[in-house]
Amino acid sequence: MSQTNQTIEEAFTQIDEMIRKLQNPDTSLQESFQIYEQGMKAVAFCNDQIDGIEKKIEIMTKEQGEDGV
Repeated sequence: MSQTNQTIEEAFTQIDEMIRKLQNPDTSLQESFQIYEQGMKAVAFCNDQIDGIEKKIEIMTKEQGEDGV
């Protein structure tokens, strides 16, 4: 699934699955590295999503303060 169409919840689920695969002793070193790479991209995606939400909350909070609510 493309990360541009992915929700943060889907990314968290994907990260959980990657962790399970990395904990499996049958996962090869090469596969572990590929999973790790994908996981780092998924974590970066989640961080970007969280940063965006935090900025929106800051703007909303500031606007409410200016409106005297």
